[in-house]
Amino acid sequence: MNITEQTPEQNKALPTTLSSIEGAAEHFEEVLEAVLFAAGHPVGYDKLGELFSMSPSIVRERVIAYAEVYNSSAPRGILLLPYDSSCQLCTKETYLPHIRVALGIRRSGTLSNSSIEVLAVIAYHQPVTRAYIDTVRGVDSSYAVSSLLERGLIESVGRLDAPGRPMLYGTTSDFLRCFGLSSLSELPGVSSEEAADILARMRRNAMEPDISENQISMDVGEAPAEEDPTT
Repeated sequence: MNITEQTPEQNKALPTTLSSIEGAAEHFEEVLEAVLFAAGHPVGYDKLGELFSMSPSIVRERVIAYAEVYNSSAPRGILLLPYDSSCQLCTKETYLPHIRVALGIRRSGTLSNSSIEVLAVIAYHQPVTRAYIDTVRGVDSSYAVSSLLERGLIESVGRLDAPGRPMLYGTTSDFLRCFGLSSLSELPGVSSEEAADILARMRRNAMEPDISENQISMDVGEAPAEEDPTT
């Protein structure tokens, strides 16, 4: 129920300072929850810092502290996830089947073995060029790279200072969410040979974090399991 639908008595209970941006910091937790709920995607600490008139580092510290309380308090169907440079609200894995039924969402398409291999190379060695990926795998990886770019799991992070200035690739925040990670530091310390298998298991077991409209196409979308013509 929005504010316009509330009774006069309920409106009187609302903090008067929330009528202006200047009062945001005084109601950090409520404002944070409202912003993240409305956004439906990760919001950077720099942007939140502008709202709360705080440095991004201070916002991150407060979000992490609040997440510990938020995620362990009264039973709820969502979690507050703090990342290295942003944070977001997401659905709990437990309720994913219910959400899929209620919203008519089909199960997500799976990643091919070649895409998992490419993702592992990028995740553990980023930033890397496609030539580096091809060298590690021993086959052409252009299709898998294109597929991962379309899914938003990897992105261009610059160009290598070398002849031809090849594109450098790294993982995205969507990658972290899809594999149930808060940061890259949580990746298991394994050898390159084990990395692809580790990511494949993580993908199967990871908590699917968000099925808001802007995530459905990637995490629980309508695309069938991909086929890689290069394999």
